[in-house]
Amino acid sequence: QVQLVESGGGLVQPGGSLRLSCGFSRRVYSINVMGWYRQGTGKERELVAVIRSDGSTNYADSVRGRFTISRDGANKNTVYLQMNSLKPEDTAVYYCHANVYTGPAIESPKADYWGQGTQVTVSP
Repeated sequence: QVQLVESGGGLVQPGGSLRLSCGFSRRVYSINVMGWYRQGTGKERELVAVIRSDGSTNYADSVRGRFTISRDGANKNTVYLQMNSLKPEDTAVYYCHANVYTGPAIESPKADYWGQGTQVTVSP
């Protein structure tokens, strides 16, 4: 069974940095898009950043200029989120997401995968 495995969360002081990583537990076919979402206590899950197969990216207004999403690894199947200038309001559980083709053809159905979540806490 394919799983997304995350790492890199933790406790950091305001102004500090963290780097989150997320990769597949086994090989997958082509990846359509990968991204990071977050959910703070009592809040809805929100988009943080996404990166598409062509390398284009989108960021939430609240993180633009501070966070950077990138992809690496064989078949570009690992995604990173570099978080700089962290603020207390960035505190949340961060989830990795991937939308992937389930077969070799471009017409193949796509499937969604989610990581288990990693806690990021920004506090003095």
